[in-house]
Amino acid sequence: MVTPSGDTALSPASSGVPGTALVTGASSGVGLFAAKALVDRGWHVVMACRDTDKARRAQAALGIADAAVTHLKVDLADLDSVRALVDAFGATGRSLDALVCNAAVYLPRLKHPERSPQGYEISMATNHFGHFLLIHLLMEDLKRSSHPSRRLVILGTVTANSKELGGKIPIPAPADLGDLSGFAAGFKAPIAMASGKSFKPGKAYKDSKLCNMITTQELHRRLHDSTGIVFTSLYPGCVADTPLFRHTPRAFQTIFPWFQKNITGGYVSQALAGERVAQVAADPEFAVSGVHWSWGNRQTKGGKQFSQELSEKASNPVTAQRMWDLSIQLVGLT
Repeated sequence: MVTPSGDTALSPASSGVPGTALVTGASSGVGLFAAKALVDRGWHVVMACRDTDKARRAQAALGIADAAVTHLKVDLADLDSVRALVDAFGATGRSLDALVCNAAVYLPRLKHPERSPQGYEISMATNHFGHFLLIHLLMEDLKRSSHPSRRLVILGTVTANSKELGGKIPIPAPADLGDLSGFAAGFKAPIAMASGKSFKPGKAYKDSKLCNMITTQELHRRLHDSTGIVFTSLYPGCVADTPLFRHTPRAFQTIFPWFQKNITGGYVSQALAGERVAQVAADPEFAVSGVHWSWGNRQTKGGKQFSQELSEKASNPVTAQRMWDLSIQLVGLT
Protein backbone atom coordinates (compact mmCIF):
# COMPACT_ATOMS: atom_id res chain seq x y z
CA MET A 1 0.00 0.00 0.00
CA VAL A 2 1.29 3.45 -0.90
CA THR A 3 0.83 6.21 1.62
CA PRO A 4 0.57 9.93 0.69
CA SER A 5 4.28 10.26 1.46
CA GLY A 6 5.15 7.40 -0.88
CA ASP A 7 5.94 4.88 1.84
CA THR A 8 4.53 1.38 2.04
CA ALA A 9 2.31 0.54 4.96
CA LEU A 10 -0.53 -1.68 6.08
CA SER A 11 -3.84 -0.10 6.98
CA PRO A 12 -5.97 -1.37 9.85
CA ALA A 13 -9.00 -0.17 7.87
CA SER A 14 -8.23 -2.52 4.98
CA SER A 15 -11.13 -4.79 4.16
CA GLY A 16 -12.64 -6.49 1.16
CA VAL A 17 -16.08 -6.53 2.78
CA PRO A 18 -18.86 -5.61 0.31
CA GLY A 19 -21.26 -2.80 1.12
CA THR A 20 -23.45 -0.22 -0.59
CA ALA A 21 -21.92 2.38 -2.89
CA LEU A 22 -23.65 5.35 -4.48
CA VAL A 23 -22.14 6.19 -7.88
CA THR A 24 -23.13 9.35 -9.74
CA GLY A 25 -23.28 9.34 -13.52
CA ALA A 26 -23.51 5.55 -13.65
CA SER A 27 -25.64 5.25 -16.81
CA SER A 28 -22.66 5.25 -19.20
CA GLY A 29 -18.90 5.42 -19.49
CA VAL A 30 -16.60 5.10 -16.51
CA GLY A 31 -19.45 5.33 -13.99
CA LEU A 32 -21.34 2.44 -15.58
CA PHE A 33 -18.29 0.20 -15.65
CA ALA A 34 -17.40 1.20 -12.10
CA ALA A 35 -20.87 0.09 -11.05
CA LYS A 36 -20.35 -3.26 -12.77
CA ALA A 37 -16.93 -3.73 -11.19
CA LEU A 38 -18.36 -3.01 -7.74
CA VAL A 39 -21.28 -5.40 -8.29
CA ASP A 40 -18.77 -8.04 -9.39
CA ARG A 41 -17.12 -7.56 -5.96
CA GLY A 42 -20.44 -8.24 -4.24
CA TRP A 43 -21.42 -4.61 -3.63
CA HIS A 44 -24.88 -3.14 -4.03
CA VAL A 45 -24.70 -0.03 -6.20
CA VAL A 46 -27.05 2.92 -6.15
CA MET A 47 -26.89 4.25 -9.71
CA ALA A 48 -27.63 7.98 -9.42
CA CYS A 49 -28.31 9.35 -12.91
CA ARG A 50 -30.25 11.98 -14.82
CA ASP A 51 -31.91 9.32 -16.99
CA THR A 52 -32.87 6.25 -14.99
CA ASP A 53 -34.39 4.51 -18.02
CA LYS A 54 -31.05 4.82 -19.83
CA ALA A 55 -29.31 3.50 -16.72
CA ARG A 56 -31.59 0.45 -16.61
CA ARG A 57 -30.91 -0.31 -20.28
CA ALA A 58 -27.16 0.04 -19.72
CA GLN A 59 -27.33 -2.17 -16.64
CA ALA A 60 -29.16 -4.88 -18.59
CA ALA A 61 -26.71 -4.65 -21.49
CA LEU A 62 -23.83 -5.41 -19.10
CA GLY A 63 -25.71 -8.28 -17.46
CA ILE A 64 -25.92 -6.60 -14.05
CA ALA A 65 -28.64 -8.24 -11.97
CA ASP A 66 -31.62 -6.11 -10.97
CA ALA A 67 -31.19 -7.09 -7.32
CA ALA A 68 -27.64 -5.71 -7.31
CA VAL A 69 -28.60 -2.12 -8.05
CA THR A 70 -30.99 0.65 -7.07
CA HIS A 71 -31.82 3.40 -9.55
CA LEU A 72 -32.28 6.96 -8.29
CA LYS A 73 -32.73 10.09 -10.35
CA VAL A 74 -30.56 13.20 -10.01
CA ASP A 75 -29.54 16.19 -12.08
CA LEU A 76 -26.35 17.33 -10.37
CA ALA A 77 -26.60 20.75 -11.98
CA ASP A 78 -29.78 21.38 -9.99
CA LEU A 79 -29.19 21.71 -6.25
CA ASP A 80 -32.86 20.97 -5.55
CA SER A 81 -32.49 17.69 -7.46
CA VAL A 82 -29.45 16.83 -5.34
CA ARG A 83 -31.50 17.36 -2.18
CA ALA A 84 -34.26 15.16 -3.61
CA LEU A 85 -31.69 12.42 -4.30
CA VAL A 86 -30.55 12.51 -0.68
CA ASP A 87 -34.15 12.16 0.49
CA ALA A 88 -34.72 9.28 -1.95
CA PHE A 89 -31.58 7.51 -0.78
CA GLY A 90 -32.68 7.88 2.84
CA ALA A 91 -35.99 6.25 1.93
CA THR A 92 -34.18 3.12 0.70
CA GLY A 93 -33.08 2.36 4.27
CA ARG A 94 -29.64 1.35 3.05
CA SER A 95 -26.38 2.23 4.72
CA LEU A 96 -23.89 4.28 2.72
CA ASP A 97 -20.45 2.69 2.74
CA ALA A 98 -18.86 4.38 -0.27
CA LEU A 99 -19.70 7.50 -2.26
CA VAL A 100 -18.22 7.76 -5.76
CA CYS A 101 -18.49 11.22 -7.33
CA ASN A 102 -18.04 10.39 -11.01
CA ALA A 103 -20.56 12.38 -13.06
CA ALA A 104 -19.28 15.29 -15.14
CA VAL A 105 -20.12 17.42 -18.14
CA TYR A 106 -17.61 18.76 -20.67
CA LEU A 107 -18.94 21.36 -23.10
CA PRO A 108 -15.92 22.83 -24.92
CA ARG A 109 -17.87 24.21 -27.89
CA LEU A 110 -20.09 26.62 -26.00
CA LYS A 111 -19.88 30.23 -27.17
CA HIS A 112 -21.73 31.50 -24.14
CA PRO A 113 -22.17 29.91 -20.71
CA GLU A 114 -25.15 27.71 -20.01
CA ARG A 115 -26.72 28.21 -16.59
CA SER A 116 -28.01 25.82 -13.96
CA PRO A 117 -31.46 26.30 -12.39
CA GLN A 118 -29.71 28.27 -9.64
CA GLY A 119 -27.99 30.50 -12.22
CA TYR A 120 -24.48 29.06 -12.06
CA GLU A 121 -22.25 28.18 -15.03
CA ILE A 122 -23.19 24.63 -15.93
CA SER A 123 -19.79 22.88 -15.77
CA MET A 124 -19.01 24.19 -12.30
CA ALA A 125 -22.60 23.62 -11.20
CA THR A 126 -22.62 19.97 -12.29
CA ASN A 127 -19.08 18.84 -11.64
CA HIS A 128 -18.36 20.73 -8.43
CA PHE A 129 -21.38 22.34 -6.73
CA GLY A 130 -23.70 19.35 -7.19
CA HIS A 131 -21.15 16.94 -5.77
CA PHE A 132 -20.06 19.35 -3.04
CA LEU A 133 -23.65 19.58 -1.79
CA LEU A 134 -24.20 15.82 -2.15
CA ILE A 135 -21.09 15.09 -0.11
CA HIS A 136 -22.20 17.37 2.70
CA LEU A 137 -25.75 16.03 2.79
CA LEU A 138 -24.60 12.39 2.81
CA MET A 139 -21.69 12.81 5.21
CA GLU A 140 -23.71 11.75 8.24
CA ASP A 141 -24.71 8.57 6.40
CA LEU A 142 -21.05 7.77 5.77
CA LYS A 143 -20.21 8.49 9.39
CA ARG A 144 -22.97 6.14 10.60
CA SER A 145 -21.84 3.27 8.39
CA SER A 146 -20.40 0.29 10.22
CA HIS A 147 -18.36 -0.78 7.21
CA PRO A 148 -14.69 -1.31 8.16
CA SER A 149 -13.41 0.91 5.33
CA ARG A 150 -15.78 3.75 4.48
CA ARG A 151 -14.67 5.76 1.48
CA LEU A 152 -15.43 8.87 -0.51
CA VAL A 153 -13.91 8.93 -3.99
CA ILE A 154 -13.90 11.79 -6.50
CA LEU A 155 -12.68 11.52 -10.07
CA GLY A 156 -10.08 14.12 -10.95
CA THR A 157 -8.29 14.73 -14.23
CA VAL A 158 -4.74 15.14 -15.44
CA THR A 159 -5.69 18.39 -17.20
CA ALA A 160 -6.33 20.10 -13.86
CA ASN A 161 -3.02 19.10 -12.28
CA SER A 162 -0.08 21.21 -13.42
CA LYS A 163 2.35 18.74 -11.84
CA GLU A 164 1.65 16.56 -14.89
CA LEU A 165 2.24 17.29 -18.56
CA GLY A 166 -1.46 17.20 -19.38
CA GLY A 167 -2.06 19.94 -16.81
CA LYS A 168 0.43 22.30 -18.44
CA ILE A 169 -1.39 22.52 -21.77
CA PRO A 170 -2.11 26.23 -22.34
CA ILE A 171 -5.15 25.71 -24.61
CA PRO A 172 -7.61 27.14 -23.74
CA ALA A 173 -5.79 27.85 -20.46
CA PRO A 174 -4.51 25.83 -17.49
CA ALA A 175 -6.84 25.25 -14.56
CA ASP A 176 -6.67 28.26 -12.27
CA LEU A 177 -9.22 29.56 -9.76
CA GLY A 178 -7.36 32.84 -9.34
CA ASP A 179 -8.48 34.64 -6.20
CA LEU A 180 -11.96 33.07 -6.47
CA SER A 181 -13.44 36.52 -6.98
CA GLY A 182 -16.09 35.01 -9.26
CA PHE A 183 -17.31 32.79 -6.45
CA ALA A 184 -17.10 35.66 -3.97
CA ALA A 185 -19.26 37.85 -6.22
CA GLY A 186 -22.04 35.24 -6.30
CA PHE A 187 -21.11 33.38 -9.49
CA LYS A 188 -24.20 34.46 -11.41
CA ALA A 189 -24.54 36.25 -14.74
CA PRO A 190 -22.52 37.84 -16.10
CA ILE A 191 -19.92 35.93 -14.05
CA ALA A 192 -19.11 32.47 -15.41
CA MET A 193 -15.62 31.64 -14.12
CA ALA A 194 -14.40 31.06 -10.58
CA SER A 195 -11.67 33.64 -11.15
CA GLY A 196 -14.16 36.22 -12.41
CA LYS A 197 -12.37 36.38 -15.77
CA SER A 198 -13.85 35.89 -19.25
CA PHE A 199 -15.67 32.66 -20.08
CA LYS A 200 -13.66 29.81 -21.59
CA PRO A 201 -15.69 26.58 -21.75
CA GLY A 202 -12.75 24.17 -21.79
CA LYS A 203 -11.15 25.95 -18.86
CA ALA A 204 -14.48 25.94 -17.01
CA TYR A 205 -14.31 22.13 -17.05
CA LYS A 206 -10.69 22.11 -15.85
CA ASP A 207 -11.50 24.56 -13.06
CA SER A 208 -14.42 22.43 -11.88
CA LYS A 209 -12.22 19.35 -11.74
CA LEU A 210 -9.57 21.33 -9.87
CA CYS A 211 -12.30 22.11 -7.34
CA ASN A 212 -13.06 18.38 -7.13
CA MET A 213 -9.47 17.54 -6.22
CA ILE A 214 -9.25 20.43 -3.77
CA THR A 215 -12.45 19.17 -2.14
CA THR A 216 -10.91 15.74 -1.59
CA GLN A 217 -7.80 17.19 0.00
CA GLU A 218 -9.83 19.49 2.24
CA LEU A 219 -12.14 16.66 3.30
CA HIS A 220 -9.07 14.66 4.27
CA ARG A 221 -7.64 17.55 6.31
CA ARG A 222 -10.92 18.33 8.05
CA LEU A 223 -12.52 14.94 8.62
CA HIS A 224 -10.27 11.92 8.21
CA ASP A 225 -8.74 11.92 11.69
CA SER A 226 -12.09 12.39 13.42
CA THR A 227 -14.18 10.04 11.27
CA GLY A 228 -11.78 7.46 9.86
CA ILE A 229 -13.37 7.90 6.43
CA VAL A 230 -10.92 7.48 3.54
CA PHE A 231 -11.02 10.46 1.18
CA THR A 232 -9.31 9.97 -2.18
CA SER A 233 -9.35 11.11 -5.79
CA LEU A 234 -8.01 9.43 -8.89
CA TYR A 235 -7.07 9.81 -12.51
CA PRO A 236 -7.71 6.39 -14.09
CA GLY A 237 -5.91 7.19 -17.36
CA CYS A 238 -7.07 8.76 -20.60
CA VAL A 239 -10.49 7.29 -21.39
CA ALA A 240 -10.41 8.85 -24.84
CA ASP A 241 -13.66 7.29 -26.07
CA THR A 242 -15.80 8.08 -23.03
CA PRO A 243 -19.22 9.69 -23.58
CA LEU A 244 -17.76 12.69 -21.70
CA PHE A 245 -16.41 13.79 -25.10
CA ARG A 246 -19.75 13.51 -26.93
CA HIS A 247 -19.99 17.30 -27.26
CA THR A 248 -16.63 17.63 -29.02
CA PRO A 249 -16.30 17.79 -32.84
CA ARG A 250 -16.74 14.42 -34.58
CA ALA A 251 -13.22 14.62 -35.96
CA PHE A 252 -11.87 14.93 -32.41
CA GLN A 253 -13.89 11.89 -31.32
CA THR A 254 -12.16 9.87 -34.05
CA ILE A 255 -8.64 11.27 -33.86
CA PHE A 256 -8.26 11.59 -30.07
CA PRO A 257 -8.65 7.87 -29.21
CA TRP A 258 -6.30 6.92 -32.09
CA PHE A 259 -3.75 9.47 -30.88
CA GLN A 260 -3.90 8.22 -27.29
CA LYS A 261 -3.65 4.57 -28.36
CA ASN A 262 -0.87 4.91 -30.93
CA ILE A 263 1.13 8.03 -30.08
CA THR A 264 0.99 8.82 -26.37
CA GLY A 265 0.20 5.36 -25.03
CA GLY A 266 -2.18 6.95 -22.56
CA TYR A 267 -5.39 5.25 -23.68
CA VAL A 268 -7.47 3.37 -21.12
CA SER A 269 -10.72 1.60 -21.94
CA GLN A 270 -13.94 2.50 -20.16
CA ALA A 271 -13.98 -0.97 -18.60
CA LEU A 272 -10.44 -0.66 -17.22
CA ALA A 273 -11.12 2.85 -15.94
CA GLY A 274 -14.27 1.59 -14.22
CA GLU A 275 -12.29 -1.24 -12.65
CA ARG A 276 -9.77 1.28 -11.32
CA VAL A 277 -12.53 3.39 -9.79
CA ALA A 278 -13.91 0.26 -8.09
CA GLN A 279 -10.45 -0.57 -6.79
CA VAL A 280 -10.10 2.85 -5.19
CA ALA A 281 -13.60 2.59 -3.73
CA ALA A 282 -13.37 -0.96 -2.39
CA ASP A 283 -10.03 -2.73 -2.48
CA PRO A 284 -7.82 -3.00 0.64
CA GLU A 285 -4.65 -1.59 -0.90
CA PHE A 286 -6.40 1.72 -1.60
CA ALA A 287 -7.53 2.37 1.98
CA VAL A 288 -5.22 5.39 2.37
CA SER A 289 -6.78 8.82 2.84
CA GLY A 290 -5.50 11.96 1.17
CA VAL A 291 -4.10 10.24 -1.92
CA HIS A 292 -4.66 11.20 -5.55
CA TRP A 293 -4.24 7.84 -7.28
CA SER A 294 -2.83 7.54 -10.77
CA TRP A 295 -1.53 4.90 -13.16
CA GLY A 296 0.51 7.41 -15.12
CA ASN A 297 0.11 9.27 -18.38
CA ARG A 298 1.54 6.32 -20.30
CA GLN A 299 -0.05 2.94 -19.75
CA THR A 300 2.22 -0.08 -19.33
CA LYS A 301 1.21 -3.70 -19.08
CA GLY A 302 0.86 -4.61 -15.44
CA GLY A 303 1.33 -0.97 -14.41
CA LYS A 304 0.63 -0.31 -10.74
CA GLN A 305 -1.10 2.54 -9.02
CA PHE A 306 0.87 5.26 -7.28
CA SER A 307 0.26 8.40 -5.29
CA GLN A 308 0.45 11.30 -7.76
CA GLU A 309 1.73 14.63 -6.48
CA LEU A 310 -0.80 17.41 -6.86
CA SER A 311 -0.04 20.97 -7.89
CA GLU A 312 0.17 23.85 -5.45
CA LYS A 313 -3.18 25.05 -6.80
CA ALA A 314 -4.79 21.76 -5.77
CA SER A 315 -3.05 21.36 -2.43
CA ASN A 316 -2.72 24.90 -1.04
CA PRO A 317 -4.71 24.90 2.24
CA VAL A 318 -5.46 28.64 2.05
CA THR A 319 -7.02 28.29 -1.40
CA ALA A 320 -8.84 25.18 -0.24
CA GLN A 321 -10.38 26.89 2.77
CA ARG A 322 -11.54 29.85 0.68
CA MET A 323 -13.02 27.59 -2.01
CA TRP A 324 -14.71 25.50 0.70
CA ASP A 325 -16.22 28.50 2.50
CA LEU A 326 -17.47 30.12 -0.71
CA SER A 327 -18.88 26.84 -2.00
CA ILE A 328 -20.75 26.35 1.27
CA GLN A 329 -22.46 29.69 0.65
CA LEU A 330 -23.18 29.08 -3.04
CA VAL A 331 -24.86 25.70 -2.46
CA GLY A 332 -27.00 27.12 0.34
CA LEU A 333 -25.49 25.40 3.35
CA THR A 334 -25.14 28.57 5.43
